Amino acid sequence: MKLKQGSFLWYLYLDKLYCLLSVRNVKALVEYFHLLDVHRKKTLNDVLFYHFLHHVTDLKRNQITIVFNMLDWKAVGEIGFDQFYMLVCILLAQENHLEEQFIFRHSRPVFELLDLDGELKIGPSNFHMYNFLFNIKKQQLRDLYRDFDITGDCRLNYKEFKLFTIFSMDKYQESQKAAKEKALPEKKVSQVNINSVH
Repeated sequence: MKLKQGSFLWYLYLDKLYCLLSVRNVKALVEYFHLLDVHRKKTLNDVLFYHFLHHVTDLKRNQITIVFNMLDWKAVGEIGFDQFYMLVCILLAQENHLEEQFIFRHSRPVFELLDLDGELKIGPSNFHMYNFLFNIKKQQLRDLYRDFDITGDCRLNYKEFKLFTIFSMDKYQESQKAAKEKALPEKKVSQVNINSVH
């Protein structure tokens, strides 16, 4: 999934540490939501929602429908600003390759979104259905259930899911640290080469 360049969301900044928008960005997003809310019901129905996501992302119609159904967990046929804000943060996290950070920082709301049946457990099919939003690969999914399904029922409760998010965040931070360490010697080498030329 990609955000379309030049769309409104393209100009919003997602804090990389907490995966939240600034107050200024939230104010702008509230105004944007009100512009989209042509019926003045403080909600977006499925048609408005489809046109919004179609305009700002490259998601296909069936993916947009899946996202709408995930956010409309009361099955009333519309979503409010809270769900809209959550969606925007998810889209920006994915655009900035911060999926692990987002899931870690917002593990409870993400768990509740993935818990489609309200049984307080999520199965592999839930992750598979939303892999285009959270970018969880098949191998990661297999590892997730092998390593964190403590109860052995092929479904994660919140505690097991939280363990997964902590582990994923540690792994993400290690990869970031390794990338920085790898870049540091290359930077020093290029500086040495520049100094030797002079």
